[in-house]
Amino acid sequence: MGLPDIRPGDIIRVHQKMKGGDKEKPQIFEGIVIAKKHGVGPSATITVRKESFGIGVERVYPLHSPTIERIEIVSRAKRTRRAKLYYLRKPHKKSAVKQRVLKEHELPHGTPRDEKQEEPVKKETKEESKKEKGKKKSKIK
Repeated sequence: MGLPDIRPGDIIRVHQKMKGGDKEKPQIFEGIVIAKKHGVGPSATITVRKESFGIGVERVYPLHSPTIERIEIVSRAKRTRRAKLYYLRKPHKKSAVKQRVLKEHELPHGTPRDEKQEEPVKKETKEESKKEKGKKKSKIK
């Protein structure tokens, strides 16, 4: 199998044979190449990452594995300045802010924001907590 020239930053589609019982069917994984390791020999691997339903999924593929049917290059990276693109694992600033805003607006049981009434939380002082502990000890005796 002739392998295409894969570089970090390329978006690729990996067709891999998966066994399910007595059947074999291809499974396709499309994502961005974030690392290429171990040269071009039989132990060469690539790490492919994609976002699935907001969760990052990474797979490491041995390039010379018999289970890999073919590798397609969907698009080439224009220019990458790094050999390992591990910084793509970190959440982007915009998406992190968006997630925080969404969490702030979530309320339990789907109640609208206007109907929610919060009771003020009273903080106990050290003296009050000591008194309550003393009451509990006297009840035990």
